Amino acid sequence: MKNEHPKHIIAVSAYVTNENGELLLVKTHSRSDTWECPGGQVEMGEPLDEVVCREVLEETGIVIRPIGITGIYYNTTSYILSVVFKAAYVSGKIKIQPEEIREARFIKVKESNIEEYITRPHMRSRTIDAMNVKNFIPYETWEVEPYQLTGRLEGDWNEG
Repeated sequence: MKNEHPKHIIAVSAYVTNENGELLLVKTHSRSDTWECPGGQVEMGEPLDEVVCREVLEETGIVIRPIGITGIYYNTTSYILSVVFKAAYVSGKIKIQPEEIREARFIKVKESNIEEYITRPHMRSRTIDAMNVKNFIPYETWEVEPYQLTGRLEGDWNEG
């Protein structure tokens, strides 16, 4: 058998709250049974922190700044590696892309009411992890040849 490269999808999402502590959530056409944190698929060569900003802006009209990674999750059925970021709200008002997103809004979500909004258990656990994160996972972006660090997120608790 020929030695093939594994084929996985990498996705990102953002846990971002507004000044009232409400969580930005979306409903997609393909998963209309649940709310979820906004995000999407990484294209070849895109740094993850840039993708999460792009996806949130495209889906919701909200500008964010990633602070750190709260968790990494893998779906063995669809081969999706999902990276969840905590991000700070920077600016913007909700404006959805109707061809992709059905609805977006800031919602007051707590562990006690999360099941009312996030009905899929794997998405719920990611959101609870992000809600309760104590330490971020460092994230670096590098160019190779020559080696050059182009970005690093370590998480700053004073900014989010």
